[in-house]
Amino acid sequence: MNFPGLFKVTFWKAVAVALMTAGAIAAVWRFSTGLGPSTNLVDTFPWGIWIGFDILVGVGLAAGGFTIAATVYLFNIERFRPILRPTILTAFLGYLLVIAGLMVDLGRPWAIWHALIYWNPHSVMFEVAWCVMLYTTVLALEFSPVVFERFNLERPLKIIKAITIPLVVLGVILSTLHQSSLGSLFLIIPSRMHPLWYSEIIPFLFIISCVAAGLAMTVFESFLSSRAFGREIEMPLLSELARVIVVVLALYFTVRVQDLITRDALKFAFEINYQSILFAGELVLGVIVPFFLLLSKKIRENKAGLFYSSVLVILGFIAHRINTAITSMEQYPNRMYIPSWQELAVTAGLVAFGFVAFGFVAKYFNVFGHEVHHEPKPVKEEVAEVAEGLAVAPTK
Repeated sequence: MNFPGLFKVTFWKAVAVALMTAGAIAAVWRFSTGLGPSTNLVDTFPWGIWIGFDILVGVGLAAGGFTIAATVYLFNIERFRPILRPTILTAFLGYLLVIAGLMVDLGRPWAIWHALIYWNPHSVMFEVAWCVMLYTTVLALEFSPVVFERFNLERPLKIIKAITIPLVVLGVILSTLHQSSLGSLFLIIPSRMHPLWYSEIIPFLFIISCVAAGLAMTVFESFLSSRAFGREIEMPLLSELARVIVVVLALYFTVRVQDLITRDALKFAFEINYQSILFAGELVLGVIVPFFLLLSKKIRENKAGLFYSSVLVILGFIAHRINTAITSMEQYPNRMYIPSWQELAVTAGLVAFGFVAFGFVAKYFNVFGHEVHHEPKPVKEEVAEVAEGLAVAPTK
């Protein structure tokens, strides 16, 4: 096959190769020496960045896949179809990277197939394992038409198109099930978690937050791909998504604060310690600020304003998942966890591989369709657009 420009060296390609090489070296280290010498995890603190970021964040950011697919196929809102394929691709790659991260984190990764044979239906992990495996398969089938078109495989293409609706319905069910189940994992350890993050409604909070993050990730991916491939960004569609994000952020903030008040846990937010500072950063910068920014029509319809507001939503989501999995756990063993360089290198390598894989598929397969290409704007013009958008943001 012919892939023109595949081996052309650019700055970002060099950075990605360096990160992936470091990740590969760290992975070899982990598999050759074990979890103890290659991580800062101990028996009293067994979950670190590989669970907090690679899995909890990775699965959540891929939520745009089932939301956009349901919008197009189940609600029949056809105008969102132009962003369907790249969103499905983002979700599919996200789940592949989650599985890769899980393989590195498992103490006995060669036994990962046991969930298929040795059933334990009373375990939340069993439900999560099955849902992730099945949903990854569903995403592969939903994205397969792009591959079949590339290689002119007419018969399998017709078969997949015939079963698209049942696939989307199955994908929505599986995705919502395991998004909430990831939150359910923390329900069994109430005494170990900090009150700012433990709640009996963690599963519900995980579902709400992943919808906002998944849609913000769709905006983020659309913006980067428009710059990388010189294509026009779908501003009207993304602005509509931003309106949905505003509603979801408002719902999330209301439920989160009401839950803290009900559990008499809001008082911990006003203590002076690093947990309260991280909580404030997570809620203020990741929820309140982007909510008011996206509330402005001028910001929503401004490319740079919409992009940076979406970045704040994604960072707030990442902070919430990492705080839940790591920060909230540090009080029980009274131990501050700092990832080892091997843990950071594996995570950075997986993220770099995700960008490289998306760029490869987007460049050599019909992900965006036939569109008019435009030259990307200089960075200075986009910064000016952000300033203009912020200037018209509403004040409280």
